[in-house]
Amino acid sequence: MASPCSARLQMDKNLQVMQAGSMMRKVKSRSWKKQRYFKLQEDFMTIWYKSKKTGKTKSTFSISDIETIREGHQSEILQSIADEFHAELCFTIVFYGRRRNLDLIANTAEEAQCWIQGLEKLIETVTKMDQKEILDQWICDWFMKADKNKDGRMNFKEVQDLLKMMNVDMNEHHAYRLFQMADKSESSTLEGDEFVLFYKALTQRDEVLKIFQDFSKDGKKLTLLEFVDFLRQEQLEVKGAEEMAMDLIARYEPSETAQKLHAMSIDGFQAYLYSPEGSIFNVEHEQLYEDMTQPLCHYFISSSHNTYLMEDQLRGNSSVEGYIRALKRGCRCVEVDTWDGPNGEPIVYHGHTFTSKILFKDVISAINKYAFRVSQYPVILSLENHCGVEQQDVMAQHLKSILGQNLVKNTLNGRLPSQLPSPEELRGRILLKGKKIGGLEDHVEEQQEDSTMGEATDEEDNAEMEEENHRNEDKKNSKKAKDRLSQELSDCIIYCKSVPFESFKHSKVNYQTYELSSFTEYKARKLAREQVALNFQTAGVEMDLNDGRFRQNAHSGYILKPWFLRQVDSTFNPDQPQGTDGYAPVKLSVQVISAQQLPKVENSKEGSIVDPLVRVEIFGVPADQSKQETKYIENNGFNPMWYETLHFKIHAPELALVRFLVEDYDKATRNDFIGQYTLPFKSIKSGMRHVCPLRTLNSYRVIHGAIPVLIRSRHFGESNALRVLLFFYRARRPLVAGVCKHMPTLPSYKSGPGCPSAAHNPLQPAGRVPGSAVRSILV
Repeated sequence: MASPCSARLQMDKNLQVMQAGSMMRKVKSRSWKKQRYFKLQEDFMTIWYKSKKTGKTKSTFSISDIETIREGHQSEILQSIADEFHAELCFTIVFYGRRRNLDLIANTAEEAQCWIQGLEKLIETVTKMDQKEILDQWICDWFMKADKNKDGRMNFKEVQDLLKMMNVDMNEHHAYRLFQMADKSESSTLEGDEFVLFYKALTQRDEVLKIFQDFSKDGKKLTLLEFVDFLRQEQLEVKGAEEMAMDLIARYEPSETAQKLHAMSIDGFQAYLYSPEGSIFNVEHEQLYEDMTQPLCHYFISSSHNTYLMEDQLRGNSSVEGYIRALKRGCRCVEVDTWDGPNGEPIVYHGHTFTSKILFKDVISAINKYAFRVSQYPVILSLENHCGVEQQDVMAQHLKSILGQNLVKNTLNGRLPSQLPSPEELRGRILLKGKKIGGLEDHVEEQQEDSTMGEATDEEDNAEMEEENHRNEDKKNSKKAKDRLSQELSDCIIYCKSVPFESFKHSKVNYQTYELSSFTEYKARKLAREQVALNFQTAGVEMDLNDGRFRQNAHSGYILKPWFLRQVDSTFNPDQPQGTDGYAPVKLSVQVISAQQLPKVENSKEGSIVDPLVRVEIFGVPADQSKQETKYIENNGFNPMWYETLHFKIHAPELALVRFLVEDYDKATRNDFIGQYTLPFKSIKSGMRHVCPLRTLNSYRVIHGAIPVLIRSRHFGESNALRVLLFFYRARRPLVAGVCKHMPTLPSYKSGPGCPSAAHNPLQPAGRVPGSAVRSILV
């Protein structure tokens, strides 16, 4: 069975070289360089390699696992052997997630280019695949896995083995019935199109077919009007439903005949449900949708702790790769832990441990190169400075020479600001956060004195005396700092000064509105501060939540705080959100319908099949912390069915995160992790949605793994008047073929304390009918 993209790739000369195979060196360190035989498989989607000596150690990886190819001595490992091998022979394969990069050395420059250009073409091919091509490739992959003897066809024994690989526990009689149904040639084997029929029968989703037939008059297709009804009634897409229906049919309907009739088949309908528009995550929130013109302290900022570490903080490896990966995940604040190094060069590592060391200037070079690849908004370098004054001067010189104009070395307009600048004003700029001699007033004053000369008036003298008295305390405290801080490095600290947090009262008296400070992670979490630094290199719930929080707003790394965290006189208390002005709790209902094509547990026994359950967890203020789960389904990771509804009350929806966790139930021991998906509550779309892609522990995407759910939400105490209005709104639609172009405008909620508004309900923009209004008529 041919790969869907094989026809257009077979004539590529680079790929022909890759399919013939190449002997290359795999490099792990300066002393570890081993010969490996690499080969591109027939599916054009898999790279296979083995040891030269034994020929027994075989490994594979998928093209879809590769993020990018770096040419030359771009990794630290390849840089360490630059004196042995020319850059034109070397390249690095960078994988998604936390998998280690693969450093390779080809025998000739021509061979290296064949692999570099060939891999780049395959990556581009995978990236540009549409929904149908992805599905076809998925089917092809399963066929090749099941076709053990590689004769291009599958017998029933191979089909049974395939079912086990796909996490399906199906009795032999039912499996044989599906096999016979697909065997149109009656050859007792499945080939090409016959296997596609078998796969479709295996993956037929009863819940999708049922809702399709509920809205389809003939049960075979959805007319344009029927599809619009589905979008309005089930998906709550009231605004622009007609245009949306036309667009979705054009994009996802595979049949040209159906497209011409402006209709949708079951295949197109299922493709839509699996598409970004059918996802639980609001596709509009993948774009830059928030106001980026407010002061920096009005945003949550994606921040990394011990960014330089790739592993544990006692003996782990320090690497510039940690900075590259964090920045490419949208991180906007990275930590640089500096110490005095040999030869007068500052180094970065976890002090007083056995972690490896890297040069400070290499870290800054990597940051300069990758800072704005994903987001154009400002990057903050959090300096944990342990260097002596002499090497601090060297740090300042490296920062200025490498970062150039990107480094903020003075206030934006050269004057003392009344508030912090906005992310928009700081686009493409890099800020330093660290210890500073004195305050920003001193810095600006010095800059102004350097640029202006003249005699001060009496009024100016009096004002200066007042300011001088006010700063006496600060000067006493900074006297000691001058002895151990470099003035040159201190002058680079403009808006972000490191200070210990004592209390809000102390901060209000001693610090300024244009200073951005930070304190411990625990206090930051409890008080909803802008920066909470996390270990990006460590998998776990914390990073799942961080990734979920910052996946919105175009992965910019900046999320605007809710209005009640931006107001100076806010009454918000995370321990008692009920006392907040405009308090509007939300009821969230999640019906977990089923799961699709779940992977096996890592390192599980051959032939084992998972017993999955789904847990839905709410993270937010203490009153919102809750979790509920479905029952487990025995021996079915392919298409388990639940139809269980879980209910939650969310007091502060603007801060809440919703996490879907899939586990393999184990009666005797702890459940095994299968996959998870986390998103902000305000980014949830109502209706029949798919929770996908699930992520593994190491953040790998679970291809085609999904959880179909039905989402409903409403404010407590919602007015019944709006529900009645919706009833009449629907009743007034013309009962004729075609689509009504002139719908009455629905009122939006009015804002005010105690009154639900679009700002308070993240699921419903102004003018949109709440989900409960539709649901109250449907049930």
